[in-house]
Amino acid sequence: MNIFDLGLTSVASITVICYLAALAVKQTPLDSKWVPTICGALGGLMGYFAPRLMSGYPAQDPFTAVAVGIVSGLAATGAHQLAKQLGGKSTD
Repeated sequence: MNIFDLGLTSVASITVICYLAALAVKQTPLDSKWVPTICGALGGLMGYFAPRLMSGYPAQDPFTAVAVGIVSGLAATGAHQLAKQLGGKSTD
């Protein structure tokens, strides 16, 4: 069994796309408090379509697929916060 059998690459791709979307949103005048909501919603939307578009996605039913997408989207926000804390940045 390898990492591709677990579907982790498809979940990671949703996280990366949401992370990049969060960076784009931060460049707009929109308040940063909306970034986790946007990432979660975008992740959920991508999670809904992921079983049809990505082979090896870890969920096949729509509810679980959306839940996995939401968690993946929110993980992008957590990854940004982790990088910010490790980097010692004090600004958003």
